[in-house]
Amino acid sequence: MQKLIDHYCRALSALMVISLLLMVVMVFGNVVMRYGFNSGLTLSEELSRWLFVWMTFMGAVVALNERAHLGTDSLIVRLPVAGQKLCLGATFVAMLFICWLIFKGSLEQTKINWDSTSAVMETSMGYFYASGVAFAVLAAPILLLNLVRLLTGQMADSELIGIRESDDMPHGDPHP
Repeated sequence: MQKLIDHYCRALSALMVISLLLMVVMVFGNVVMRYGFNSGLTLSEELSRWLFVWMTFMGAVVALNERAHLGTDSLIVRLPVAGQKLCLGATFVAMLFICWLIFKGSLEQTKINWDSTSAVMETSMGYFYASGVAFAVLAAPILLLNLVRLLTGQMADSELIGIRESDDMPHGDPHP
């Protein structure tokens, strides 16, 4: 299962690179056209915004898989291993519930806005709101897999604390 997740995270990373490249080209091209030729493409503003939203949700899935989201561990590191496992399990359950809420809300917005069209591209606004549905569908398996690994004892004690030190931070005791 983890291999499948890693494959779709690599595919999402490639899509994020393509999205970022398209956004940079469109926004830069639009700036040059506005200041150099007193014209512009209105499509580039709306499409860039859509790509940014989709890229953000795709990046959130990749970061979730890599456990790269920001967090604090000042309380958790002081707990015994059983307490750390309990807190991590509660965190996974809470995140799964939030994924359900995002899925449910985004699906409703997608349905509500399916017949509405965007101002410039005249494309269904349902595609815009479907980004939340895609996030929830892609994030839930990652969370479920980690919860199953935790409950079955397949997760190492070193994985219970999800905070990784930054390469820029000095190593050693952060509180001298």
